[in-house]
Amino acid sequence: MGTGAVGAWVGGCLAAAGVPVHFVVRPARHTTLQAKGLTLTDLEGRQTRLPPEALQLHPHPPDGLKPSLALLTVKSGDTQGAAAALSAALPAGTLVLSLQNGVDNTRVAQAAAPGLVVLPGMVPYNIAELSPGHLHRGTSGQLVAQTHPDVIPWLPVFAQALLPLKLVPDMAPVQWGKLLVNLNNPINALSGLPLREQLLDADLRRCFAALIHEALQVLKAAQRTAAPVTGLKPDRLVRALRLPTPVFRLLAQRMLRIDHQARSSMADDLRRGRVTEIDALCGAVVALAHQHGLRAPMNERVRELVRGWPHAPHPWTGRELWQAMASSLQPLRPPTSKPTP
Repeated sequence: MGTGAVGAWVGGCLAAAGVPVHFVVRPARHTTLQAKGLTLTDLEGRQTRLPPEALQLHPHPPDGLKPSLALLTVKSGDTQGAAAALSAALPAGTLVLSLQNGVDNTRVAQAAAPGLVVLPGMVPYNIAELSPGHLHRGTSGQLVAQTHPDVIPWLPVFAQALLPLKLVPDMAPVQWGKLLVNLNNPINALSGLPLREQLLDADLRRCFAALIHEALQVLKAAQRTAAPVTGLKPDRLVRALRLPTPVFRLLAQRMLRIDHQARSSMADDLRRGRVTEIDALCGAVVALAHQHGLRAPMNERVRELVRGWPHAPHPWTGRELWQAMASSLQPLRPPTSKPTP
């Protein structure tokens, strides 16, 4: 449900492995896939081609379909409507796996589709659309989903499709851990640089580290935890990002296992004038801070910059972005507190 980068990649891998997959796709993407089919490539050099006739494309969930599994892969802002559409079309009890960014989509989807079984999942890798119908996985990682008896039979299927899936009993720390990593998405998008080049820029890494550090302060105040999803615990990731570039390059080999074509989906969204997921990323940190009487000024500032991009598109250098973020830096405190005389 939602054939963007993640939906087309995961669904395409499953279809290439022989799984019958129905793609619910927007009109523009429908036209592209009907004309070009789907090409999947990755940083290991694999290439898979699905011709148009191999793709089952639909403008909305078809009536009468009884899938064993539904993958919810729309952007966060579309979750409620997409889940309601699934609820109207699918039998009660259908298993739905949310492979979305953010920490709140499962709750939103379950509220909109109370008769379905909605589970949280996490996609760790970066997928970029290099050209119409050509998706490229530029980083590595393993899918994660919440443990559930109905998911277990899918483990060998996902493995055969080269989509290894790990199950965990509590997804909340994993989702927050992924959100911390995804705080780089707006930094990458605002910079206009490929992901690897951006991570090798010390000033841009400084901006990324500052967003994570601030989010960790908020999580601590909220008594929540974030699981490592990059191989480094979040606090160690912050320290690594602040290292000089030659040292960072040596110590962050796994993080830098990125080919030159990788970029964030938010960068694509900004470039194409689409709504971004900034409210599900920096916005989630800001919202959690407010719930506990705090502020997250750097995340607030980056959210403002991404929201303002369509009115004044402008690639930011690392120094420019750091200055813009630092200008709003202040200790975490209640948003209604008055300045000391």
